[in-house]
Amino acid sequence: MSVLVIAVILTALAFDFTNGFHDTANAMATSIATGALRPRVAVLLAGALNLIGAFLSVQVALTISSGLVDEARITPQVIFGALSGAILWNLLTWLAGLPSSSSHALFGGLIGGTWVFAGSGAIHLSTVVDMVLVPLALSPVVAGLVALAATWIAYRIAALGDRRTIARGFRNAQVVSASMVALAHGTNDAQKTMGVITLTLITVGLLPARSAPPLWVVLLCGAAIAAGTAMGGWRIIRTLGHRISTIESTQGFVAEAASTAVILSSANLGFALSTTQVTTGAVLGSATGGRPGSVRWSVAATMLGGWLLTLPAAAVLGALAAWTASRGTVGTVVVGGTLVVLAVLIRLIARHRPVTAASVNDAPSAQPTVAAPARAAA
Repeated sequence: MSVLVIAVILTALAFDFTNGFHDTANAMATSIATGALRPRVAVLLAGALNLIGAFLSVQVALTISSGLVDEARITPQVIFGALSGAILWNLLTWLAGLPSSSSHALFGGLIGGTWVFAGSGAIHLSTVVDMVLVPLALSPVVAGLVALAATWIAYRIAALGDRRTIARGFRNAQVVSASMVALAHGTNDAQKTMGVITLTLITVGLLPARSAPPLWVVLLCGAAIAAGTAMGGWRIIRTLGHRISTIESTQGFVAEAASTAVILSSANLGFALSTTQVTTGAVLGSATGGRPGSVRWSVAATMLGGWLLTLPAAAVLGALAAWTASRGTVGTVVVGGTLVVLAVLIRLIARHRPVTAASVNDAPSAQPTVAAPARAAA
């Protein structure tokens, strides 16, 4: 195995790590916001379940390694550039506290890198449309509608019982529903990095075309995303748990249950959807199903803009990085060095306005506070 291939694998694992802390909010934001789980306990639980989830399926990995692009027409340098662009976009959106899609950052980087190196003919556009763009458009809408209807029903049922008992029951149920989202996230998102590493091994002839990820790839990717998840990603947890709306236990449980159903169903079919978009759609649906006017639609609009921007922005970054890396060893070193410098700079900027496990539930100063609605399950 060449030094370049090893470098690509390590970069893919670095992306997987950023995917983990970028997407911890998907599973745990609402449970942390409602107090169902303590912040540190929540992220450690999510990390463990991400690791387990990585072993449940490889269908999404096969979509990426054998479906999005022509593996015979790209090189490890292209994949390295694509990963670099995706990592940079993940770090920028994490700094902004924006729940954008790590998955679409990866797809965008890979599509952009392949396009500048081998042309549009090397991209399987039908697969991109069927397995990426259609789920991008439909999955948050489906999750939101399911959560909206389920929240309305849940509140009607909750109104028939004792307020304290109902509240405690939904809060306890959130531990289970959040755990299921974390398991589903590991099943879906860890596979994307598995697919990229497998694609790299195919391009250099170490695996035959259309191979499934080897066991060591599954293990490394599961461990990397679990480690990233356990780090927290507190900025995005605050956005998803507090800035969209004031979330109650009933709404949190419904949002997590709806997210789990959509993510696991799609992973089984090989759809490379965004768990971030599914979860955010479910949170919006459950918030809308609660007290009217509780949703901060300006925040939701900002996130929608981030969703629409992620794929093309990551494609541009991936294209620039892939073009530079494909110039030779010097180009690859330049891309790697630039990425490290920018990552350190972003980290230093973030330290000036830190969000930690201790402060994640503090009300964001720039956002108006919304009084908790008087519901049967507060």
